[in-house]
Amino acid sequence: MTVSPSAAIPRPEYPRPSFRRAKWLNLNGEWGFEVDQGDSGLERGLLHTELSDVITVPFAPESALSGIGRTDFLEAVWYRRSIRVPEDWRGQELLLHLGAADYDTTVWVDGEEIGRHRGGFTSFSVRLGDAGQFIDAPGKLTIRCRDGHRGPQARGKQSRDYSGWGALYGRTTGIWQTVWLEPVPARRFERPRVTPDVGASCFRVELPMRGDRSGLRIHAEVYDGDRLIAQESISATSDFTAAATLSIPEEGRRLWSPEDPHLYDLRLRLHDAGGAVVDEVHSYAGLRSVVIDGPAVLLNGSPVFQRLVLDQGYYPDGLMTAPSDAALVEDIELSMAAGFNGARLHQKIFEERFLFHADRLGYLVWGEFGDWGCREPGPADLDNQRPDASYITQWLEALERDYSHPSIIGWCPLNETYQLRHDRITALDDVTRGMFLATKLADRTRPVLDASGYAHRVPETDIYDSHLYEQEPARFGELMAPLAEGRPYVNEGEAWSVPYAGQPYFCSEFGGIWWNPAAEEGDESWGYGQAVESEEEVYQRFQGLVDVLLDDPLMFGYCYTQLTDVFQEQNGVYFFDRSPKLDVARIRAIQQRAAAIERSAEA
Repeated sequence: MTVSPSAAIPRPEYPRPSFRRAKWLNLNGEWGFEVDQGDSGLERGLLHTELSDVITVPFAPESALSGIGRTDFLEAVWYRRSIRVPEDWRGQELLLHLGAADYDTTVWVDGEEIGRHRGGFTSFSVRLGDAGQFIDAPGKLTIRCRDGHRGPQARGKQSRDYSGWGALYGRTTGIWQTVWLEPVPARRFERPRVTPDVGASCFRVELPMRGDRSGLRIHAEVYDGDRLIAQESISATSDFTAAATLSIPEEGRRLWSPEDPHLYDLRLRLHDAGGAVVDEVHSYAGLRSVVIDGPAVLLNGSPVFQRLVLDQGYYPDGLMTAPSDAALVEDIELSMAAGFNGARLHQKIFEERFLFHADRLGYLVWGEFGDWGCREPGPADLDNQRPDASYITQWLEALERDYSHPSIIGWCPLNETYQLRHDRITALDDVTRGMFLATKLADRTRPVLDASGYAHRVPETDIYDSHLYEQEPARFGELMAPLAEGRPYVNEGEAWSVPYAGQPYFCSEFGGIWWNPAAEEGDESWGYGQAVESEEEVYQRFQGLVDVLLDDPLMFGYCYTQLTDVFQEQNGVYFFDRSPKLDVARIRAIQQRAAAIERSAEA
């Protein structure tokens, strides 16, 4: 069925806080919908016929919030709704933005194909044409998403089996982030890239543009609250990508940090030869530095021990989609209440509003791709996630979107890859190195970890790490101890990895303490190692493991698994519904003493 815009708009907030224009139209809400189980809908004429159901976008059809709640395998799904835009958009180009749609997406307007995108985690845009055509009469927007569950593709923690098990969860098919329209001029800004330079006390702002630039000038301004503190006017034709340097006065300068997550407002205007404003966008920036100094990772010149938590970003009713913007804020606040100062955003590319809240709350995060268990084909291959060119393509899309967020202090393209061949370079080695090099070329300002845990295959990786779920603190300490001799714990033995070369090191997954006091006989419950028998044992084990890492002078941080239970994986600090599971004050107190690497800097 064809659905008209509804008054009820879920997730109504602006989806792209770091690149804002005044005019936009949220397309979340009711859409016509149909499951295309055989992926034969195009041949059967679904492009031109009524769809049989209704779904609430931006929630995936597997989720309860979508109104569908169908958790079976969904090979393809179709969406349709009418679009009509305000009169004052006339004369503008119209862009359709999708925050994310899993996995292979095709877009039609009035039956004409206008765009495609491949990848389930990254944002993309499609040009719909002149906005005027959607003012006088509504247009029919149709979207098809294919998401085959059998072939290999980047899917993060989505299970290929009928249901989730262990550390794998249910699937997310189709649209799962906000869909929206934006009118833009033919001559306009593309997303700016903001690079903080603490040493020079400035922001360097790259300003890519679209369209004819002749006669155009750019005016860039930085505000601290209502006070204009820096500005520059440059020609739009000064270089292929114009760049402005905005110097921040030393007097009153505030560096972004967890203690003071200060953000400056950034305003950009594009003027024609007569001085008229052609395009105007707003952004923001945080002035901070990330530097490697021996075994330490410094933030603004000081070692800040990274007390990270693994955040999977799943919700009982929305799956990979937060039910509300407030839920994103709550997750950060719950983490901070438990004593963590940041997170590994694990196995999905989080929606940009999460990063916005991390920026304003002073929450340190590592960006990551969704590729858990990527491996070469082999006799035991699960045909799940296999490296190909799309990995690099999607990762570059993520880097481009998220580059300017000050809360991101490191990148990790891959997680727990399986390099099973040691006698030759494989396609997985090529993709690992390709993603590492792509990250370094896209961003020279942050450290890059080639692959978290398991196989390190890039000798020049900035960071080295391991995953260790040993539950006995004494044995955990024995395994971690050789770091002092330059022989760190390496997953699956050294044969999987290039030799450690003295990089900053952290245990980026540990703990996973299995505890669910509400579990009953017959309930599906899973965690790492042997489940504890009491809540008190959770605190004892947690303190023993954390103490090992806090007391290691060569450890710059850690990442505890995990923030919340996720379905059957019941090893969170909180229950899946975010309700209290442990005495958070005790968890926080265990983590608050100064780490060895912090104490040595103070001495």
